[in-house]
Amino acid sequence: MLREFVFQFILWFANTVQTITGFAGNLLAMPFSIRVVGMQDAKTVINLFSMFGCLVVAVQGRRLIRWRILGKILLCMIVGMSVGVCLAELVPEGQLLLIYAVLVILIAVRKLCWKRDFDLPEWFMVCVLFVAGIIHGMFLSGGALLVVYALSVLPHKDEFRATVATVWIVLDGILAVVYGFQGHYTVLNIERIGVSMLALVLSALAGNYLYHRMNQEMFQILTYVLILISGLSLLL
Repeated sequence: MLREFVFQFILWFANTVQTITGFAGNLLAMPFSIRVVGMQDAKTVINLFSMFGCLVVAVQGRRLIRWRILGKILLCMIVGMSVGVCLAELVPEGQLLLIYAVLVILIAVRKLCWKRDFDLPEWFMVCVLFVAGIIHGMFLSGGALLVVYALSVLPHKDEFRATVATVWIVLDGILAVVYGFQGHYTVLNIERIGVSMLALVLSALAGNYLYHRMNQEMFQILTYVLILISGLSLLL
């Protein structure tokens, strides 16, 4: 019972962050959730939960979605995600956890310590999107690399938030179908998804409230500190 309560709290907190920033929810939720319910159960529930949460954000900002940019992102990431799903089935879970932990820590340290951004060639940015898709297919956490591209083409935070949220709706929807064919929707996971709707509503309310009132830069610093802690927890 305590384990399920902790899992629901993680979902609530992560989606509050996701509602504010448009990203980082899954990246923040997955490391802690893996320790609580296991990797595949965490991926199955968080994927659907994230999709519903992003749907709220996308509907609110539907007039701000940049459709041409959205199409380019989805094309690159869907191809990468198909590779990531296959790799996740082939690589042993212990090795996946180690790779994932190192990845999360590197992303957090980079964002906390290396503030300067560079103009990168288009071909390189396309490769970044492809790798983001691979990571999302394996770990449900491709958001950090997607942000590298999205920030370069979506400087306005409202357009960024609405467009990136729509990316997750599509990608998480595809993964939801894949997980269904793989038989990951157990009775327990369906119950978890049903219970999580309360956390979804509460996190959407909290996230929207903070989005309009909180200093976004400071909140993102806090977010990456928590992501760093979550990555380190996987190494313990």
